[in-house]
Amino acid sequence: MFLKNAWYVAAWDHEVSCALTGTTILGEEVVLFRKTDGTVAALENACPHRKLPLSMGRLKGDDVECGYHGLTFDCAGACIKAPGAARIPPAAKVRAYPVEERYGLVWIWMGDAAKADPSAIVPVANWGDPAWGVNRGESMVVECNYLYVTDNLLDPSHVAWVHQTSFGTAACEDAPLETTVEPTGVTVARWMMDSPPAPFYAPFLPFSGNCDRKQQYEVRYPAQAIIKAIFVPAGTGGEGRSLHGDAFVMDSYNFMTPIDENRTRYFWFQMRNVAPADEKISEQFAVSVRDAFAEDRVILQAVHWGMANKRSPNLDLHIDKGPLHFRRGIAKLIAAEQAPEVALVAE
Repeated sequence: MFLKNAWYVAAWDHEVSCALTGTTILGEEVVLFRKTDGTVAALENACPHRKLPLSMGRLKGDDVECGYHGLTFDCAGACIKAPGAARIPPAAKVRAYPVEERYGLVWIWMGDAAKADPSAIVPVANWGDPAWGVNRGESMVVECNYLYVTDNLLDPSHVAWVHQTSFGTAACEDAPLETTVEPTGVTVARWMMDSPPAPFYAPFLPFSGNCDRKQQYEVRYPAQAIIKAIFVPAGTGGEGRSLHGDAFVMDSYNFMTPIDENRTRYFWFQMRNVAPADEKISEQFAVSVRDAFAEDRVILQAVHWGMANKRSPNLDLHIDKGPLHFRRGIAKLIAAEQAPEVALVAE
């Protein structure tokens, strides 16, 4: 169902403190907390005795004490105290997950800890560059399977109907898409020439009149998307051309973390090449993006319900080329990851 050997966003860094915080990731219960040195730890959120969530216990320095009978676990998941027991039972342990902090986010590795490579975390271009502003993002829970979100992020055409007052224009309806499939994921992109700028971006463009606009939606496995929006004066855009001096560029980073089969936690932030130090503009963008993503949430939750309760087959259209390639790609990765487990079961 999910790719385990991958990095997922567990939380914003400010959401994790020296208090025990329970969360669900890929259907697994996890407890997050900060150690005394400020770094983040993540453990299985269930005492092995009677499975009480450890998040209902207490943090004692860097150790977690179960709130039921006092079994205590260190950050590696080993039980270091079992009150009333002559010795600590060998089975008294919980799983520890590798974690990393980057870009204001806490990342967690859900698979084989020996394979957790921090360099595999998606790179964010221009992070820390004072010439680029950051629209601080948020997170929201979408009541749908994460693959409906990746479908949506590989479908630029939907903005013409779902986001008519923000991202969309009439030019978005029929402009052809170019789809690129790579081992790391799928990208769909297109240039829309000599058209009015979308309402969301128009107030921030450093030029007036019509524009040439590029939409580029890249979704990497397991569920991380980089959406690039480029606006240049009409007649100056197109593939292979250098960007005009007045080009507006905004890169949107979107991270989907499956809670379970039916729910997804969606994290995001944006990088922009205009007004980098203007906090008012950052807030304007953040509010507008939040409103636009709320429009997506309404649609995706209804799609999830409709597909789960369909009475007739659904059909695929040409615009689904990118999403279908992604679904096939992630399915192959999951199957390959599970192959050794399947072989053991068969034996």
